[in-house]
Amino acid sequence: MIRRDIAAGEVAADGESPSALRQQLQFEALLADISTRLLDIPADAVEEEITESLGSLAQSLEVDLATVSAVNPDTGLIDTISSWAREGITPVPLGMGETELPWTAAQLRKGVPVIYSRPEDLPPAAAADLAVSRRLGARSVVLLPLAVAGNLVGAVTFSTVHREVRWPDAIVQRLRLIGEMFASVLVRCESERKLRAALREVETLKERLEAENAFLREDALDPAIRSDIVGHSSTLRAVLARVEQVAPTEATVLVLGETGVGKELVAKDIHDKSARRDAVFVKVNCAALPATLIESELFGHERGAFTGATARKLGRFELADGGTVFLDEIGELPLDLQAKLLRVLQDGEMERLGSQVTRRVNVRVVAATNRDLRAAVAEKTFRADLYYRLAVFPIEVPPLRARRDDIPLLVWYFLGQFRATLGKTIEHVPTNVMARLLAYDWPGNIRELRNVIERAVIISKTRTLMLDDVFDSAHLAGDAAVSRSVLRERLLAEQTLEEVEREHIVAVLNACRWRIRGRAQAAERLGLNPSTLYSRMKKLGIRRPS
Repeated sequence: MIRRDIAAGEVAADGESPSALRQQLQFEALLADISTRLLDIPADAVEEEITESLGSLAQSLEVDLATVSAVNPDTGLIDTISSWAREGITPVPLGMGETELPWTAAQLRKGVPVIYSRPEDLPPAAAADLAVSRRLGARSVVLLPLAVAGNLVGAVTFSTVHREVRWPDAIVQRLRLIGEMFASVLVRCESERKLRAALREVETLKERLEAENAFLREDALDPAIRSDIVGHSSTLRAVLARVEQVAPTEATVLVLGETGVGKELVAKDIHDKSARRDAVFVKVNCAALPATLIESELFGHERGAFTGATARKLGRFELADGGTVFLDEIGELPLDLQAKLLRVLQDGEMERLGSQVTRRVNVRVVAATNRDLRAAVAEKTFRADLYYRLAVFPIEVPPLRARRDDIPLLVWYFLGQFRATLGKTIEHVPTNVMARLLAYDWPGNIRELRNVIERAVIISKTRTLMLDDVFDSAHLAGDAAVSRSVLRERLLAEQTLEEVEREHIVAVLNACRWRIRGRAQAAERLGLNPSTLYSRMKKLGIRRPS
């Protein structure tokens, strides 16, 4: 029949056979019908429609196998996306293509069609292709590249199985018309795929931006995260030296210390001094959320994942992609979630609650706890493998009672903060008041000191700081422990506000190597505009040492 079709086509071209002309008109009508159907269907139904169209065309041409291949957008390889076979014949497997037919693919990339009547007609360089052709049972093959504007988008193939045929120009021209039709469909599908991908990316970015803005608004109300690390004691300098060592690396860090010592500030300092400084710093308090919600908070959830999940939500790990996640009170994380956290740390993989889709995230984890995690491992309430993964580089933050030399500077630092938030200026701290603050053991550490100073500013009626009667004297340290510090700080207590401010600015400038502008440099650490800082330095007589 194909030989007859070929002959008819040749005669029709010369205008000598009405039957051949009628056959050609029927074929062109079929092409027009298929083109209309392909034009109107949605992109997700195109492959199914292509397969059905291939069957109609193949039966009209009386061939046994037909395929359409496309350039895979992910791999760049030519793969079969639609395959039709006559009843009783095994179709070409979907996905087969350039890997199995390397010589054929090379010809397609040159824009050269592959046409032969017998497999043996293939050159010796096509040995691998010949083996595949014989395995499929294909005997006579015409394979045409599909290109748009000079760019290869795929290929169309028609083959016979039970007989050998010739492929004269008239038939090849018909097949080229088919190829042009499928090429336009493939281009449209790829354009729609890119558009959908772009829309998904925009939606994801919008969702992430909304979540990030909500997180940052919440963060902006937290004074702790905006505070600088204040102090010059040797114990604090040792901590900051550890931060300088680990910050430029990608190592996981475990920050240890009592409640209120400033573990979050240390974590933020690690982030600010790392290569991730321009990305977001996301914090999660593992003890502040019930076990039923912590997984959703960390990894997010899909709509309908549980009662009340009316919309999809990004988790903190997705929100922090490219940045740092700070997991406070990591010791309170439930055991079942510890395994999922370990997977994120090891492989960077996670799933949202209610989803089977694995997502990859690139985050650095800094964890903190006031618990003895080694004891928790021994009690089997904390996974040993997670502990060793977290404790790559532990940093112990000392309690305030171990760094009493920093108390006067912290007092003046908080007074400067409350001058802005409470609108009250304190210019003098009496010796007896500073002595009481120095002699106190501060079980709540810096957080407790800040609260005490805030309350003292509120009750002070003049520019002199007064402590209220509620200040707890039950935690006063022994005289021997603080007598030397008290004597030294009595002199410091008599300093003016400007003298203490000058000392603090110089300390921050030294820590930043006198770099004023830029991320995490002196002006930002002090919460000032660079121009304001320059003015303060001039007023206070601060000059960079030669």
